[in-house]
Amino acid sequence: MLQELEETAVQVTGVLVLSPLVAGIYEKAKARVEGRKGPSILQPFYDLRKLIRKETLIPETSSSIFVYAPYLAMGIYIVISFVIPVVYPEPIYLTPTVDFLGGAILFSLAAFVKTLGALDSGSNFAALGVSRALSFSYLSEATLITVFFGVALITGTDNPYITLSYLVKSPSNYLEIDHVLITIAFFMLWLFETGKLPVESSGLSEMGMIDGGLTYEYSGRDLALMEYTSMVKQYLLGSVFLNVFAFPWFMQIGTVGALEDVPIMLGKWMLLIAVTVIINTSLAKLRLYKVQDFLAVAFILSLVSLVITVVGDG
Repeated sequence: MLQELEETAVQVTGVLVLSPLVAGIYEKAKARVEGRKGPSILQPFYDLRKLIRKETLIPETSSSIFVYAPYLAMGIYIVISFVIPVVYPEPIYLTPTVDFLGGAILFSLAAFVKTLGALDSGSNFAALGVSRALSFSYLSEATLITVFFGVALITGTDNPYITLSYLVKSPSNYLEIDHVLITIAFFMLWLFETGKLPVESSGLSEMGMIDGGLTYEYSGRDLALMEYTSMVKQYLLGSVFLNVFAFPWFMQIGTVGALEDVPIMLGKWMLLIAVTVIINTSLAKLRLYKVQDFLAVAFILSLVSLVITVVGDG
């Protein structure tokens, strides 16, 4: 029991520490590719500390929904860090309570809470961001659920930890066409969900504002928490992609193994960051409406994978 508690602590702490770190590494790598010096890889930590020290302003038209939305969203993401293999490859506390579909629902719930908080601010810019986010979410949420459902059919289980070990023990299934298609679909979804598509502008540029509109009216500690939730979401989805779909090997078990898994995950993330930076810097900016086409392709790939899996089993 003590060992399981230690493994749980390593995973949750690893998520909270690695989330800003991988965000900083990505920005640094992107800047270097673009010929700039770029910020320090620790810049996200500095930004969060600066925001926490600033005054928090609450819009007069908002209610308690606006105030508590960042805390509730962060709480949901912390719960997710208990139930999916994002640092440690073996089940920990709370893992038996949620399967793939439950994880997808929790991600959707966190997005709903952030959307509700943004709308409650009464800001037109926040409403613009919500409108854009919702215009794409029907495809992204459908793709997320379909991908998780598809990988459950492929491996015969809806437990992400068992799926991880399934691919480790059966590497021949790694190159099966249904697994390849569903991996591509999830990677495309991750690019969209984390703002890595070459369409969304950073900051508060109205032309590229999607996710940024959801935090437009937040400030101080609340804004720091909202920014932190975005980093944690990026890490959680990216780590699921790495550990369950793309690169499930080399993970260690045991208390010492859990500590070793932290730098192992960082190494995996370096590969994902390298691929993402190449995609983001080599492609021209897309028109905003092209995001739906991009997500439609991801959704179709996940559906094709489902059909191949069902027909193959039949």
